Amino acid sequence: MNKQTPFNKILIANRGEIALRVIRSARAMGYRTVAVYSVADRDARHAREVDQAVCIGEALPAQSYLRIEAILDAARVSGADAIHPGYGFLAENAQLARACADAGLVFIGPSGDAIEAMGHKAGAKRLMIEAGVPWEPGYQGGDQDEKRLAEEARRIGFPIMIKATAGGGGRGMRLVEQEHAFDDALRSARSEAQSAFGDPEVILERAIVNPRHVEIQVLADRHGNAIHLGERDCSIQRRHQKVVEEAPSPAVDETLRAEMGATAVTAVKAIGYEGAGTLEFLLDQDGHYYFMEMNTRLQVEHPVTEAITGLDLVALQLRVAAGEPLPLTQDQVRFQGHAIEVRLCAESPAQGFMPQSGTMALWRMPAQARVEDALESGSDVPPFYDSMIAKLICHGATREEARRKLASALEDAVALGVETNQDFLIRCLRQPLFVSGEATTAFVGDLGETLVAADPERDQRARALATVLLYATDGQGQQARDASTISPRLPLIFRFQLDGQECVANLARQDDGGFRVHLEDQPHELALLAIDGDQVRFIVDGLTESVVLTRRGEVLYFRYRGHGYRVHDQTYAAAAREGEAGGDGKVRASMTGRVVAVQVREGERVAPGQPVLTLEAMKMEHVHTATVAGTVGAITVSDGEQVVAGRVVVEIQVEETSAGAEQGAPS
Repeated sequence: MNKQTPFNKILIANRGEIALRVIRSARAMGYRTVAVYSVADRDARHAREVDQAVCIGEALPAQSYLRIEAILDAARVSGADAIHPGYGFLAENAQLARACADAGLVFIGPSGDAIEAMGHKAGAKRLMIEAGVPWEPGYQGGDQDEKRLAEEARRIGFPIMIKATAGGGGRGMRLVEQEHAFDDALRSARSEAQSAFGDPEVILERAIVNPRHVEIQVLADRHGNAIHLGERDCSIQRRHQKVVEEAPSPAVDETLRAEMGATAVTAVKAIGYEGAGTLEFLLDQDGHYYFMEMNTRLQVEHPVTEAITGLDLVALQLRVAAGEPLPLTQDQVRFQGHAIEVRLCAESPAQGFMPQSGTMALWRMPAQARVEDALESGSDVPPFYDSMIAKLICHGATREEARRKLASALEDAVALGVETNQDFLIRCLRQPLFVSGEATTAFVGDLGETLVAADPERDQRARALATVLLYATDGQGQQARDASTISPRLPLIFRFQLDGQECVANLARQDDGGFRVHLEDQPHELALLAIDGDQVRFIVDGLTESVVLTRRGEVLYFRYRGHGYRVHDQTYAAAAREGEAGGDGKVRASMTGRVVAVQVREGERVAPGQPVLTLEAMKMEHVHTATVAGTVGAITVSDGEQVVAGRVVVEIQVEETSAGAEQGAPS
């Protein structure tokens, strides 16, 4: 029987850095490439750096990247004979795999049956139990009655995890530590699962305290061959989504690696799997591992495996999809050194990792790291897709070398115009717990504010620097003034916002040509040494440093000590009207996104802190609450509507306070 399925032109059913990653390997192997793009991505790099590109719909994923018929139409129009789903969107969609087969297209991934079998958490658990894969006690039954689930939870014992059977990425997942909280958590998880996946079914698992998240990379072909490529440690997560990944895991030795790898290979052979995939496990403190789920696709973090094995996983995917046998056996797999990856995301860690969108004014990635990205200066970061905008990966002979190189590369990365988690990632890499290799899934939760807290000394110097840069640059960020234009006896007053904080500074010229900046009665001595394009060298309080900057009118962006600052010059602007901070009863959208739920009605009385509306952007939800007590006067949006940041979504008629009575007024 001929098992070959050759193809010549590949359509990548994804976007951004994912599409560019696939394009790179496909071109190296001589394949022609086709991109698909939404209206929001018409100018994106992935739509430009291919042989052909097809627009498949509007901005929202459901109107473009998730439309299977549009993907198939794009393949027909372009003459593509194979489809690579990337990782995300339709990558684990059994319907797409089957539709490709029906259309005579090669689907670069596993069969629809394999995707369906492993994509449903309850069914996957049952299959893995039959294959002898270790699993934690739980419930995967079809009886989803609330009373039955509560009974099963008590049988398993708390703490317990509730997980959506159809989902991933932390959606529909809740940790319940005590029995009294189970009912509310179950309703919340089901609601989120229904919204995200159209399926409210859940499974229950015993929660393992402070585990590591360790996954095994597998590859299998249609000739019955299967191998593993070692493990990755993905324990550092926020909101159940990975942010730092490494290979190998600091907690896995050669014996455990061989055991977990053999388990993973047995599992994929048991289901006749074909292609690249990942089996995810929880590893407890005693070295016992338990199956969580299988991802039937390439993972975001696959570059760390490529770094330590020297293999191109996308190229191997293409070979397997064409019907070739795997080009190596298990005993030919070699591991060298250590690799660590971080996910650079457009989000605000200090605001609960709230997604951010906008225009990236200046984008420059470091040469000393492998970077997977799709941005450039002036690129838009739309609110419709995942918040990850780049991955940075460094490899070293040792874990410490890889960690040190990656932290340094992150400090050199320039992402100005949209807030990112850059500073948060640097702090993660330099935390003693991570340095020692002891981090578990509790890392972000336990360290909390330590990873997102402000750096007062750095921020104070940044304010002083911002004052001088506002004076010395024009609207394009170029040098505009000379220090000699300031009279030593007549200091200038600057008013600005730095990362949303109001600042007032006095700037005076010194006899030596430098500057003295007074902020909150604290003086700082600065001298500009050179402004060369977007590079500035300066001396602050006796220390010579440099920054990268760009300016767009009244807004100045600069990166200082690994942190990107946004400065809005308000020196000549009218003072903000009293009450605009939220005391006026107007609830404004904190981000650009889609209305998931309006939780109040017109005429309803609300209290401060009461949820009134939930927005979703970049796969994350944010609940907006009332800032005052009063009556809902107007709701200006509806479920499913797309809104921009700053728009008034709910207006509350503020209640009259009883302050007068409390001060002795007549009753």
